[in-house]
Amino acid sequence: MRETTAMNDRKLLKWGSAGTIIAAICCFTPALLILLPALGLAAWLAWADYVLWPMLIVSAGVTLFAWLRMRRRRACGVPEAGR
Repeated sequence: MRETTAMNDRKLLKWGSAGTIIAAICCFTPALLILLPALGLAAWLAWADYVLWPMLIVSAGVTLFAWLRMRRRRACGVPEAGR
């Protein structure tokens, strides 16, 4: 059971980090301004801020949660999976 939880912590950290990076790229660079009109989806740009900022905040929260959880496990001496 512990190995499964440790593995889930790593997956949670990876997915949270990936979501944070993707949201940051879309929020702080003109990637959407180039990509969406090229795909014929320029009308979606009006709603981009309503989706990207919450996605960035939630993804950063998931990353922080997973990191803190892994840190607590190490402090308690719980071994990680695969080690």
